[in-house]
Amino acid sequence: QVQLAESGGGLVQTGGSLRLSCAASGSIFSFTAMGWYRQAPGKQRELVAIITSGGHTTYPDSVKGRFTITRDNAKNTVYLQMNSLKPEDTAVYYCAARAIVDWDNWGQGTQVTVSS
Repeated sequence: QVQLAESGGGLVQTGGSLRLSCAASGSIFSFTAMGWYRQAPGKQRELVAIITSGGHTTYPDSVKGRFTITRDNAKNTVYLQMNSLKPEDTAVYYCAARAIVDWDNWGQGTQVTVSS
């Protein structure tokens, strides 16, 4: 099974930017989609961004226009560029991979904290 490892989290002020990386131990080319999810304390895990193997991207309204997901198949890495960060973006961010239907592969998560 391909292992996913997130990095790039940290503490940033409101309005700041961070770029998260998700490095896979193997090829991500075969996955139908790669995604980023997040989970804040006391809340359910929620979708942040998806990018399909064809490059199509999807974002919820809460991050649309601020976050950008990209993938580099040659480096087996997925990125999440986060701009104009808000305190409500504070959460643990997880990278995930979808083989066909289910999100079967998950990373350990990286903490993002946005101070007001």
